[in-house]
Amino acid sequence: MKLVYVADPMCSWCYGFGKEMTQLMLLRPDLDLEIVVGGLRAGATDVLDDEGKQFRLTHWRRVEALSGLPFNREGLIARKNFVYDTEPICRAVVAARLIAPEIDLLAVFRALQTAFYVDAVDTTDGRVLARFGSEAMSRLGFPTDISFFYKVWSDVKTIAATKSDFSRAKALGVRSFPTLLLENAGEMRVISPGYAQVNEVVLSLDAALRVTDLQT
Repeated sequence: MKLVYVADPMCSWCYGFGKEMTQLMLLRPDLDLEIVVGGLRAGATDVLDDEGKQFRLTHWRRVEALSGLPFNREGLIARKNFVYDTEPICRAVVAARLIAPEIDLLAVFRALQTAFYVDAVDTTDGRVLARFGSEAMSRLGFPTDISFFYKVWSDVKTIAATKSDFSRAKALGVRSFPTLLLENAGEMRVISPGYAQVNEVVLSLDAALRVTDLQT
């Protein structure tokens, strides 16, 4: 039995939900967590224009109001010729997973989100991702240098593994991010089909666990 968290690091609602997920895992350390990166805008090639920025800022305001997490609006507005491609940052999460399967991947995921939403760095740049990814891994007790992280991130196997995550997200029927599922004996139950605060998630999870107990 485990939780399956399907999300994209450059999804603002996933950023807000990250805090709730951290609290949930502290409350339920008995449950394993698998992270599946969803590829919200993987492979996008269009430059984010002013209209696209304002659309995102509208979501950011809503997420900030609900989650209390900070957003660097000025950083997004100032960015020129930015292509909102989420594949590179999703691949950075997968790279961390491949380097250290036992790492707290949620913490790495959230560190990469902070790099985008707070530090306002270019998270489509592999070198930038390697710096923030390796720093996060080192803080978590898995010393990793930038060049090694970048090498793994660039590897064709990592690219393929990332695409496999995208395919798995679709196979699970996930159409929006974030989505939290409970897997038990191959059966999936939806715990949270979007952003929710931790108390709501716990209630949903406990209800699903009770049903699971009745079936065993």
